[in-house]
Amino acid sequence: MRMTVLMRTGMAMASKGRSNGAGPKHPSSGGSGLSSPQLYRLMTWLSPSYPVGAFSYSGGLEWAVEAGDVTDAQTLQEWLTVMIGQGGGFCDAVFLIHAHRAVAADDDAALRAVAELAAAFAPSKERHLETTAQGRAFVDATRAAWPCPALDRLISAWDGPVAYPVAVGAAAAGHGILVEPSVAAYLQAIAANLVSAGVRLIPLGQTDGQRVVAALEGVIATTAKHALTTPLDEVGSAAFRADLAGMRHETQYTRLFRS
Repeated sequence: MRMTVLMRTGMAMASKGRSNGAGPKHPSSGGSGLSSPQLYRLMTWLSPSYPVGAFSYSGGLEWAVEAGDVTDAQTLQEWLTVMIGQGGGFCDAVFLIHAHRAVAADDDAALRAVAELAAAFAPSKERHLETTAQGRAFVDATRAAWPCPALDRLISAWDGPVAYPVAVGAAAAGHGILVEPSVAAYLQAIAANLVSAGVRLIPLGQTDGQRVVAALEGVIATTAKHALTTPLDEVGSAAFRADLAGMRHETQYTRLFRS
């Protein structure tokens, strides 16, 4: 009886608060530039639970561990600093930004151009599989749960394999999510996934893994800022050892990951 009274009292107070304007009638950005629904979507799309299969890829990190390039938290941080700042992470950021801008400008020709370049830009067979399989999974899941015309336009403009950052950029623009938080969240998701792979492969403790994630914060911010001012025809990678790792992983005898 007491619990029933308390529940009814609480519900009445909540109702009174809404009627008096105590609760928000509309989603608020809270000064972040994102509305509550937009923030919710961005966090959901780039969370480890979103069904794109990111956990099954290491971006060549598995070979780097076997080769002795990555042996502890410090060398993992150094490896990922290059991958994100000068390698595939930076290239992905540029592709995401240009896909976002093409959708926002209703420019299907530009959208096709970035989609085609991103699909062709993978330096190895496994990296191509990694980005296009995740891209296809992202498009399918997002069209089913969070449909928007932008993803339909992407499929219409480009009939080839869709790279993951292009899919994320198109969806973010289609839902009115600003490009700056989109690319920062995307890079953080890459870092978190690769750190998780490193924790399993080296292996590392969970706390050491989080120290690496924390140490990459500045790298992600700098990479995002750089990508925002990079023309599409100037995108490029300088992470040669990471590219070689992706190629050599294809013939690695014992493997836990798909790349």
